[in-house]
Order: sequence, then structure tokens, then C-alpha cells
Amino acid sequence: MKKQKNPPGLALRLLAAEKLGTVLKGANFAPFSVADIADGRDRALANRLVTTALRRHGQINLMLARYLDRGVPKKSGPFEAILRLSLAHLVFLPELGDHSAIFLAVEATKRDTRSQHLSKLTNAVLRRAQAEAHSLRHLPHEALFPETLGPLWRDTYGEDAIEDFADALIEGAPLDLTLKDTDPELIEALRAEPVLGDTVRIDERDRPVEALPGYAEGRWWVQDAAAAIPARLLTLAPGARVLDLCAAPGGKTAQLVKAGYVVTAVDNDADRVGRMQQNLERLGYAPEVVTADALAWEPGQKFDGILLDAPCSATGTFRRHPEVIWHRDAADIAGRVALQRRFIERALSWLNPGGLLVYCVCSLEPAEGEEQARWLFQRDDVEAVPVAADELAAFPEAVSSDGYVRTHPGMPVPGDKGGTLDGFFVARARRR
Repeated sequence: MKKQKNPPGLALRLLAAEKLGTVLKGANFAPFSVADIADGRDRALANRLVTTALRRHGQINLMLARYLDRGVPKKSGPFEAILRLSLAHLVFLPELGDHSAIFLAVEATKRDTRSQHLSKLTNAVLRRAQAEAHSLRHLPHEALFPETLGPLWRDTYGEDAIEDFADALIEGAPLDLTLKDTDPELIEALRAEPVLGDTVRIDERDRPVEALPGYAEGRWWVQDAAAAIPARLLTLAPGARVLDLCAAPGGKTAQLVKAGYVVTAVDNDADRVGRMQQNLERLGYAPEVVTADALAWEPGQKFDGILLDAPCSATGTFRRHPEVIWHRDAADIAGRVALQRRFIERALSWLNPGGLLVYCVCSLEPAEGEEQARWLFQRDDVEAVPVAADELAAFPEAVSSDGYVRTHPGMPVPGDKGGTLDGFFVARARRR
């Protein structure tokens, strides 16, 4: 039997649907790389299709509820992923053409024995969506966030912030870099603008990160402006012995080395540690790097300071990882809170008297942030070291009245580039 030839664009659509399908099953989204799709334009298109489907996931839920009376058929293979991808294309990326969205979706369903019987349903759903596309583009922003998180965020951050969260989710994140050395000529070559401290922002680029000026020479590393704040708050004398717990991917480790500390970096993920070591080598930094479970590992001596970027829900990173908000529920967050407390207790036992602990999470959940800090400061063996507004001179609104740092994606950053930043919480304590 002669092998069926794929029409133009179908192979890319099938790859994108496969990628989206793994995320729908709980995997984290990892953008297509050169190894996946060699052609740069095709790769950019595939990533755009998948990320649009993920950013608009909640609104596409409403469309599926409207057009599928019985919901998504069970055991239908790639049907749901294909349909979500095609609705994202048809409704939110109309410049790519209606015909290709419908034609390629139908052809994609035919290519899998589990979904081929649903090709007519795929066509019917997309034809209806095509007719109603204008109204579908105005589905409520509140649908972009799950009911498990949206109401809590509204109560915590306010109605206006939620609208800003929605805008940030749809827009995505710019590229923030931490500079090894501040150089106006490098900043100009990068077409970047200063944001906070040694962080600069690039909001438009026409090439991969590895091709940007200064990458090969190790003159900067990728790090969101909010993620760069915690390490700056570990205020110790040069030469202090510092531990970076849960260190990968290594941005904070690099900051600590740059600050002149003697750094030990610990993480339990061997693959991430390997990538971290490569990046540190590119920067010319050589801290001690340990691959170990911090809940079982024991250091040879105590530390003057510890930066604990604790395992968390990561809901504050939804501009880059929109899928994360649909993978979290109350039980998941409660489990992470309990784990964070174990990490905190472990870290405190490794601090010298008078040593500093900086606790941070890239989470928007008060349970992992403000409530966790209140639990910490009830302990007899620690005292709070509030962050002063002048420590973030260009960004005092990020410092709360309790001396914590709280950033969120509805908070505009200083500088001409504008935009927002990840959600982060930071608290600082001293070991008695």
C-alpha cells in the first residue's frame, strides 16, 4: 500500500499537536528546539501555536463546552490537542488563515486511527467557531484562570491586578538578562534597557539567545527581573560562605559568586545540574556544585548565609509557563507548603549563629509566601530581618509593610521597556 503523502504544513501541525497533548496530560511545556524542527520559521510557528493554545486554555475550555455537547470523546487519541490547537489558530491567530486551520485539523485527525472517525466532528466544530470567531475573541478574561486560583488572586491582589494578570498571560514574558559587568556598549548592542540593578530587558529579538551579543563570552545569563531580587538581599561580607539550595538552573548561584561569596550550590536534578554547570563554565564561575537531595544531604560545615529557592507551585511563572496554573490544586499547594517547611528547618540547622536565611518562591499563593513567613517568624531560633524599601530603590512598591518582597505579573517594572515580571515572594531571617 502506497504511503499517504502529507500536505504542506501537516507534519508541523502533527508535531505541535503531539507536544500540546503531552502538556494536557501534565507535562511541562518545553519549546521546540533546533533538534526538533530545523527550520527557524517552522519552529517559531509551532511554538506560537502551542503557546497560544496554552495561554488561551481557559477560553478554549468554554468553546469546547459550547461545541461538544458530550464533552471530549474518551479514547480519542490526539483529537483534543488537535482541536485546541486549531481553535487557537482560528480564533486568536486569524492572520495565519482560516482555511489552513480547518483543513489541517481535519487531515490531522485522519492520520490517527483513534481520532479518524472524528474528522467530521472536527470540521463541524471549527466551521461553527469560524462563524463566531469575532465574539469568541471577546470571551471573558476571568476564564483564563482556573476557579481554584482566580478568586484567591482576586481577593489577594485586587480586581485590577487580575485584569493585568490576564494581559500578562496573553502577552507572555520578555527576555531579562543579568549582566556580569555593566557595560553601556553591551546594553546597546543587545538593544536592551536597564530594569533593576544589573538586570536588563529585551522585549523584541530576531535571533536565539545563544546568538545574542556577549553570550559566547559569558557576559550575562538569562534571569527574570523578579528572580534576580532574592540573591541581592543576602547581604554579607565578601568571602562569606554561602549555600544556594535548590540551585538549578543557576542564575542565583551566578549572582552569589559575582557578589564575592564562597558558594556551594545544591540541587537534586542531575540533568538540570548538568545544564547549570555548563552555564557557570560559560560565565567563568566555579562554585562547588553538589547533586543531592537536600533533605538527605549533610554539609561538612555550616554557612554564613543560605538562599533557599524552595520547591513551590511556580504559579508566578505563568507568563512563560501558562500550563502551570492548570496543573495545580489546593492539595498540591498544601503538599508543597509542608515540603517547604522541611527545607526551611533543614536550612536553619546549617546556619551559623547570626547567619542569614533568604527564603523565596516563584509562587503567587499566600500559603507559600506570606503565611509561610509568618510561620517561620514564630520560631524562637530566628528573627526577622525586614527588607527596607531603599534596598530596592528603583522598585519600592515591591516591598510590603511587613518587610517582605512581593512581586506579581500585574506590577509594572521600572525602565523604558515597561512590561511586568514574574510573581515572587521573598522573606529574610537571621539565625539567633
